[in-house]
Order: sequence, then structure tokens, then C-alpha cells
Amino acid sequence: MADKRLFIPALGSIYAACEPYALPILRVVLGVILIPHGCQKLFGMFGGMGYEKFSELFDKLGYKPGWFWVLVVGLTEVVGGACLVLGLFTRVAALFVAIFMINAVWFTSAKGFFWTQQGLEYSLLILAVALVFLIRGGGTCSLDGKMGREF
Repeated sequence: MADKRLFIPALGSIYAACEPYALPILRVVLGVILIPHGCQKLFGMFGGMGYEKFSELFDKLGYKPGWFWVLVVGLTEVVGGACLVLGLFTRVAALFVAIFMINAVWFTSAKGFFWTQQGLEYSLLILAVALVFLIRGGGTCSLDGKMGREF
């Protein structure tokens, strides 16, 4: 940060010390957000409808067979979220999340932008974050980084 002119120069050393943790924090938070959503679909946890009712809902929404798409979405959220938390196969997990979110943006766009109206705002944010990890990978604070191998 030495080459940047900060309004409060004394903060430069704090920013520099925290910088290596910025993307890992974002990656972990993304995973932690996704996992409970998958648990709602697959297991009925956290007030979710569970696998059978979500399968019926997906069928009604035109995602047939519903049981298959609930499984795909639920596993994307649970397994992909866990992979993101750990930084394991980060790019693969991010790719699946990004594909899922492209569909979610398309699906929710009919209701407008704001998430309070069930619009696309939340899905778009998750898509953007997933794209960051698709491009950047898990980084040094990840199992991918510790293994020294990434996709």
C-alpha cells in the first residue's frame, strides 16, 4: 500500500496486514450462505420444506423431473458451499454455483431487482462472487493452495 495515497496514511499498515485474508473471508462467507439453503432443500432443516416438497415445487415451476433438479441444486449448495469454505476444488465449486446463479438471475428477474420483492439482486451478487472465485481460485489460504494444485 506504500504506493497509494491514503486519506489516513496510518491505516496503510492495517490494510496491508489484512489483505491476505480478504478473499478467504469472502469465500468462506459465500460457502456458509449456500450450505443452509441446500440443507433446507435436501433435509428440511432451517425451516425448509425438505426434499419431497421442494421436488413438487420444482415440478410445478417447470423444472422436471423436480426430484432431479432439487438434488442438483441442493448438492450444489451443500457440497459446493463446503468446498468453498475449505477452498477445495474452488474453481469447480464456483463454476457450479455460477451456473446455478445464472439460472436464478433469469428466474428471479421477472420480479424485478430488489430481493425484498424476490427479485434478482441476491442471485446477481452470489453470481458475481462465484465468478471472482472461478477466476481467482481458492488462493493461498485454501486446501487448493496447500495442495499446490488447482483446476
